[in-house]
Amino acid sequence: MRILFLGDVMGRAGRAAVAERLAELRTRWRVDFCIVNGENASNGAGLTGDHAKALFEAGADCVTLGDHAFDQKDMLQAIESETRIVRPLNFAKGAPGRGHRLFTDARGRKVLVVQVLGQVFMKRPFDDPFSAVETVLKAHPLGGQAQAIVLDMHCEATSEKMAMGHFCDGRASLVVGTHTHVPTADAQVLPGGTGYLTDAGMCGDYDSVIGMDKTEPLRRFITGMPKGRFQPALGDATLSGVLVETDDRTGRATAVHMVRDGGRLMPGDPSA
Repeated sequence: MRILFLGDVMGRAGRAAVAERLAELRTRWRVDFCIVNGENASNGAGLTGDHAKALFEAGADCVTLGDHAFDQKDMLQAIESETRIVRPLNFAKGAPGRGHRLFTDARGRKVLVVQVLGQVFMKRPFDDPFSAVETVLKAHPLGGQAQAIVLDMHCEATSEKMAMGHFCDGRASLVVGTHTHVPTADAQVLPGGTGYLTDAGMCGDYDSVIGMDKTEPLRRFITGMPKGRFQPALGDATLSGVLVETDDRTGRATAVHMVRDGGRLMPGDPSA
């Protein structure tokens, strides 16, 4: 199976790039299943129901969220009716929606998508991500009910993401980090057969400060004083992420490719 994961969609620029290019990339890269992190898609903070619908229409099979999962209040209702949206597993216990879900690709193969929030350097204390993931993986052994398992590890610290990758090695097809909006260069298959990338980066304008227009972040760094609100940058966006190839029998990764398409970053094309 060929599974494409795209990092945090950042504002209007990210949504436009996904809408314009994802369908063609799915064909070019022979993608069987596509996961998109959408937690910054609506003005850089959260996801509305309408913007989620647009991501699905563009070609996403599943949309994951993050610590901004419910910044847009209509997501509280939208996530109950749109089962293709997956919120963090260890979010507040009373949160609507689910933190893992089993999907089916066009050929009938099952893909389990899981999302979890890290704890290190995060603004609020979420529940232990490792014990939350352990419960799900024990109930869904790789190569059994699920032909592939993808875990979106949404957190700040690269060390915590790496630890989660090793924790899941041999039990997931792909562990990929999101949240920091900067793609890392460490795509690999871990010793037990799990594909891994510390951070997928963002789908947004990289002529920015992690997707935000440069003016206000620079002012705050230089003077220490805020003057206005952060606003997403609106230039040409790069789609950033990872494509993993898996063995349908074992669920283990056979290859991992970093993805970068369009915008300012040097291209990363898995078909090249």
